[in-house]
Amino acid sequence: MTAFIQGREVRNLVLGYSPVPKATGTLAATTVPLFTIAGGMVAVTSLVGKVTTAITVAGVYKLQSNPTTGTTTDLCASTDIGTVDTAAGDIISPAGIGGFLRGLGTISAGEALVLPIGQIEHVSTLTDGAITWYVTWYPYEDGASLSAA
Repeated sequence: MTAFIQGREVRNLVLGYSPVPKATGTLAATTVPLFTIAGGMVAVTSLVGKVTTAITVAGVYKLQSNPTTGTTTDLCASTDIGTVDTAAGDIISPAGIGGFLRGLGTISAGEALVLPIGQIEHVSTLTDGAITWYVTWYPYEDGASLSAA
């Protein structure tokens, strides 16, 4: 009898822990914690957002790492994702200085972004739309964890 590795098992081997989801609710002009990193550094292997309600009003959006100690760092440039509508169902992901990519992941399998204890936050001037963010990760230091904020 042949045994097959299940999709979830392959994803966990390649990307780390199963995706942790976090819904933004209706976007507003504010800074909101999405994920909390505790106990040590983590390696983020993917970070993608699925737009659940269309974003149609002009405004900028970015993600940042806000460590408990150290300097807050942008994970991507502030990008206007509302002037040209971002439709419900679109996939977006941070692309560093390039802002956001639509429909593409930015971290390749085998690569990771190491982040310190603190939070991954979104910073928005948008006033409509909603995004559910998904992150895969693994502990970079023993005892590290990542959870929805």
